[in-house]
Amino acid sequence: MNFRTGIGYDVHQFARGRKLVLGGMEIPYRYGLAAHSDGDVVLHAICDAILGAAGQGDIGEHFPNADVQYKNISSSVLLKRVNQLANDDGYKVTNVDVVILAQEPQLSEYKSKMKFHIAYELAIDESQVNIKAATNEGLGFIGKKQGIACYATVLLKKD
Repeated sequence: MNFRTGIGYDVHQFARGRKLVLGGMEIPYRYGLAAHSDGDVVLHAICDAILGAAGQGDIGEHFPNADVQYKNISSSVLLKRVNQLANDDGYKVTNVDVVILAQEPQLSEYKSKMKFHIAYELAIDESQVNIKAATNEGLGFIGKKQGIACYATVLLKKD
């Protein structure tokens, strides 16, 4: 069997007048994330991790932010497309591990819903997805409540 790993990272600053979407879920909060798409840092990091593991570049190459067709697009759509690219090359996601860095909002009650949504979009079992949330203990732009970042790793298996 052929296994490949990938790592992804994304960060966006908070913006007024936008919905906060993380892991495909709308999270009640006074700010959303500034972005060309819906700004879902979780799904963007997973997309980059899958693309990296499959040796297919990064999310910006496939869905450039200068392209109007991606304006306000749901990152769930992007995740499905990226997963299909990996599948087309014979790879299947074996597991996903995510760390969300946010001082606010508190995410513990949303992690299981994010996990379900990610597993559904990738057509894998929920047990293959793990979500962790951490603060930055008041340090840096995250600690100052200016934005949210996310790291993701994936393991792909070639059939």
